Amino acid sequence: MTQEFPPFLPFVRPEIDEETIQGVADVLRSGWITTGPQNEAFEKALSTFCGGRPVRTFNSGTATLEVGLRIAGVQPGDEVITTPASWVATANVILEVGATPVFVDIDPRTRNIDLGLLEKAITPRTKAIIPVYLAGLPLDMDRLYEIARAYKLRVIEDAAQALGSTWRGERIGKLGDIVSFSFHPNKNVTSIEGGALVVNDEREAELARKYRLQGITRKGFDGMDCDLLGGKYNLTDVAARVGLGQLAQIDRFTAKRRALARVYFERFGKGAARELGVGLPLADFENSNWHMFQITLPLERLSLDRAGFMQKMHETYRIGTGVHYPAIHLFTLYRARGFAPGMFPHAERFGASTLTLPLFTQMTDGDVARVVDAVDEICEHYGK
Repeated sequence: MTQEFPPFLPFVRPEIDEETIQGVADVLRSGWITTGPQNEAFEKALSTFCGGRPVRTFNSGTATLEVGLRIAGVQPGDEVITTPASWVATANVILEVGATPVFVDIDPRTRNIDLGLLEKAITPRTKAIIPVYLAGLPLDMDRLYEIARAYKLRVIEDAAQALGSTWRGERIGKLGDIVSFSFHPNKNVTSIEGGALVVNDEREAELARKYRLQGITRKGFDGMDCDLLGGKYNLTDVAARVGLGQLAQIDRFTAKRRALARVYFERFGKGAARELGVGLPLADFENSNWHMFQITLPLERLSLDRAGFMQKMHETYRIGTGVHYPAIHLFTLYRARGFAPGMFPHAERFGASTLTLPLFTQMTDGDVARVVDAVDEICEHYGK
């Protein structure tokens, strides 16, 4: 008798409908597949989503952060404050523009940068702040911008994971300074790869456009000039068509993710994981878009490490998991710049124990139950 195994449940899977797939085919048949009319339509849709603010698309959320820093005037010798609990690109772009990253530890409750520690990190060289909305949870935007105004600092919001999130009923991207979104395949809205930068006015929008494609300005049939050093960051029309189809469904996507997150909390309300001390995220169902559902493992009470836990989830229970994120300042690149263990203990503890569980729109309540049951069983078998 052949043993039947449950289907593998990945920690993320994008949902792309047939209309979008057909739309991509139409773009391919059109012969115009690089930046063109679909990209223009995507920018207009994003601008409408962000309350009419100017938006320019890019080929990644990393490019948007870097260009955001350049538009903000960050230069070599400047300092930029950010969190060590993020994807390493958040800090790498600061180095890319020649500035110095200054880390501030996280609030262990929200897992975002601790605004209570922010002012202590500001120096005469500080030019900007890059807050990160981890897993789609915004921080206290009122307090953030109060500090930024007081010290005359630019804010480049790393909202890579926060499209569809809100603050006091307003969408992230509608208010604030410069806002960077990502459309990577694991994001709530994807364009396969891509990103968007929300800016303040047409001057900044024109800078973004020039930074996106080699600093070039065209005029007439043959006029061309280059007045700044740009890169090659433009979004293709193929990707833009995917993004258009995704953006049209964002409200449904967000509602489904919030509903699944609620089921996670209900299921984790009892069982071995709760008894052992598995940590849960902040239960914010008003502001967060629930980009990820991250638990923290009580490793001191388990007889296996995180890698072993993930292996059990993968091999025994056929469930995919992820790690988002190891503390940036402990990477070799940043240790070489003088950062060391113990400097940001909350981010270090979170980075060493966090585990991302499956959360995507095609999941069912039964899938969530399966994940939590697996976590409970591992905690029961390996708890000490």
